[in-house]
Amino acid sequence: MILMDFKRARLPLLVALAASLALAGCGAAEPAGKTGVKVAAAFYPLEFAVHSVAGDAVDLTPLTTPGVEAHDVELTPRQVAAVVDSDLIVYLSGFQPAVDEAVKQADPAKVLDVAQFADLKELGEESHADGDHAGADHGDIDPHFWLDPMRLAVVTDAIAERLAAVAPEHASTFISNAKAAHTALEALDTEFSTGLHTCVRRDLFTSHSAFGYLAMRYGLEQVSVVGISPNVEPSGARIAEVQKLAREHGATTIFFETAASDAVAKSIAQDLGLQTAVLDPIESVTDQSAGQDYPAIMRANLAAIEKANDCG
Repeated sequence: MILMDFKRARLPLLVALAASLALAGCGAAEPAGKTGVKVAAAFYPLEFAVHSVAGDAVDLTPLTTPGVEAHDVELTPRQVAAVVDSDLIVYLSGFQPAVDEAVKQADPAKVLDVAQFADLKELGEESHADGDHAGADHGDIDPHFWLDPMRLAVVTDAIAERLAAVAPEHASTFISNAKAAHTALEALDTEFSTGLHTCVRRDLFTSHSAFGYLAMRYGLEQVSVVGISPNVEPSGARIAEVQKLAREHGATTIFFETAASDAVAKSIAQDLGLQTAVLDPIESVTDQSAGQDYPAIMRANLAAIEKANDCG
């Protein structure tokens, strides 16, 4: 949907991933040295998936700078050149227009569009809350598949298969690492299923419609103030509707994101005497994130939902 600098983040990423894999009862194999393979990854969850499979065995170029809104990223000439020069480009079509344009300049045989593996849904199709997404762009595809760990697991498997084809001498390592990563993501999925099984309330009141896949996976209902773009100003009618739903559903918390303005969420919460809290769509990782990698931030999201919805 990276940290201060991805190279500096590699050690904590690997340490945290190893811990997650240990919970799943297995560990990733060590990469067999540098492959010389150059990979461009469009945004953080795809970087995380590539790194889970290949570690430092590939030269990985991130295309989204930490802290930059992933939807609105603009590429530098150096990044565009890196895309064209890569042996594998991992991206999500339709999510980042600048990346879509750069990919058009690359060899199609070197492009992996993860949309074909992520089972993407139309905005609102993955959520069932009454009035959800009113005023949003119905028919838009919701790109935030990675907030369902099992969708990210399927994408990770696909990345491993393509890397194995690009560097067949390292295929067994890539496939082994992908299996370990898949197992770790299954363990994370179990944590969410267990933690959210007995929630008193099952609604997520969010400022931005980024959590539909998470809601669908764990039997929650997302009620968002705005749609896919977090920078859209909601109408007064939509704000009033969300307030009405929050009252009716006994909401305690309006969730917002660190990378977007919290003004609307705080205004709604103040009017109703509710709390505000962060749910992170994990489009990037910064020093303001609740963890240093995908599993840690997902667990912080889980804890926030459990608290807001009286789970457990």
